[in-house]
Amino acid sequence: MTLKIRNFIGGTLVDAVSGETTDLVDPCTGEVYGTAARSGQADVDAATSAAAAAFETWRDSTPSERQLAMLRIADAIEARAEEFVAAESANTGKPLELTMSEEIGPMVDQIRFFAGAARTGHAPAAGEYLAGHTSSIRREPIGVVAQVAPWNYPMMMAVWKWAPAIAAGNTVVLKPSDTTPVTTVMMAELMSEFLPSGVMNVICGDRETGRELVAHPVPQLVSITGSVRAGIEVAKQAAESLKRCHLELGGKAPVVVFGDADLEAAAEAIAVAGYFNAGQDCTAATRVLVADEVYDEFVALLSAQARGTSTGFPDDPDVLYGPLNNIDQFNRVTGFFDRIPDHAVLQAGGQRVGDRGFFVAPTVISGLRQDDELIQTEVFGPVITAQRFADESEAVRFANGTPYGLASSVWTSNHGRAMRMSRALDFGCVWINTHIPLVAEMPHGGFKMSGYGKDLSAYALDDYTRIKHVMSNIEG
Repeated sequence: MTLKIRNFIGGTLVDAVSGETTDLVDPCTGEVYGTAARSGQADVDAATSAAAAAFETWRDSTPSERQLAMLRIADAIEARAEEFVAAESANTGKPLELTMSEEIGPMVDQIRFFAGAARTGHAPAAGEYLAGHTSSIRREPIGVVAQVAPWNYPMMMAVWKWAPAIAAGNTVVLKPSDTTPVTTVMMAELMSEFLPSGVMNVICGDRETGRELVAHPVPQLVSITGSVRAGIEVAKQAAESLKRCHLELGGKAPVVVFGDADLEAAAEAIAVAGYFNAGQDCTAATRVLVADEVYDEFVALLSAQARGTSTGFPDDPDVLYGPLNNIDQFNRVTGFFDRIPDHAVLQAGGQRVGDRGFFVAPTVISGLRQDDELIQTEVFGPVITAQRFADESEAVRFANGTPYGLASSVWTSNHGRAMRMSRALDFGCVWINTHIPLVAEMPHGGFKMSGYGKDLSAYALDDYTRIKHVMSNIEG
């Protein structure tokens, strides 16, 4: 039976008004296995209208009421974990066991965190900052929030979007990627058991659907996780009506390995952080900078890790990652292999795996220079590059020498060096002797072309609120 994914608007599953659909392709086989609604202007109008109507009452819900609803949602997702994992795996090709262990737990924890955050807040104490007048601060929801989520972590990125927005008292219209809408619609339908109709709406569609949502006059904030190109386009569109923007964009994380690091442990951890989810992670450990004195040794260790890493179908418990998400991404990643510069060395991988689907071998490319395309451009695939540096200052210059500023890591046993590097690295996150762990309490977001705004943590809740000053004349 062919899977059919519909929009979820105002508490109801509905087809696109036009009846148009897009194909859902199994990335493990390259074959069509379902369809999803292709939403147009009429669907965007309907979803934003439903969200606007729901906001009139949801904005008045108490923090404790929002907390209770979100805790129940977290419990329900946890109870249906196997169903969500199966759907996510079928839609993305992700390994079943890893999706269960690495995504469901963090997602549920993040929802519970924002449920608690709904009841906290900070502001200056009410008081007389001007003689005869009492001032106080109101932290209010923004209104209808438009959100666009990516295809690399469909379930988790949906949570990162709606959880802080709804916790703050907003209502949501969320557009998942056209290739991975399945679990987002499932989640919205589950959430409707605990939220008023219209608080959470999902419209499926392509880039044009996203453009129509961003340009719509009703949403007051637009949040996107995606490419730099998409973020710039969203910011330009939002500027037409002065919408607030929350942009979590691309990355090219430098992984700086000094000679005093535990090289074997670092190689193993970096390989996992570089190849997990087929490298389709904006924080992936894919740009490795290695000190001259250990460069050859570390490249050999990293190459051995690549050769010992497997990709394959979701039900194989021995694989670390599955296929790339779609044919366009497959062609993009393999295109980099055709353009490897002559001065570089392909140490491992660099080819397709199998004769169907979008599988790519774990790859290591060494001998790269700072201005090479593979260093300056996000690959978003299972490709780790290696370049050498002479000293700490050159490591900093190379690390900061790309347009991105999302995440980074430093590997050293020297505490002072680790602290100096954490200050010097121009990235929203610096890991020390680890790479890629995230916790709900700490913010995720970048600098420079990696965008602005924070996901996770109380900082994300701040992004989904507006601040109002109330001053009262107490002498009158």
